[in-house]
Amino acid sequence: PFNPETQISFFLPETQHVELKIYNVKGQIVKTLINETLQAGTQIVRWNGENDQNRSVASGVYFYQFKTDSTLQVKKMLLMK
Repeated sequence: PFNPETQISFFLPETQHVELKIYNVKGQIVKTLINETLQAGTQIVRWNGENDQNRSVASGVYFYQFKTDSTLQVKKMLLMK
């Protein structure tokens, strides 16, 4: 659980294109955090509980999808206000 923000960290073994998106339980995209090419190494991204329109989202379960050319991961988060 997090409030008011959370950190998502990951390691890239090489420079590659990364997409990191937040989804609600209905499968709708709430926020696109990253959609760009990143350098190799450890990366830390913060999500402050806002959507793409910079409005606060409701408390509840959210999922983040981490996608590269070779990886696809989905993990669950719980926002509690």
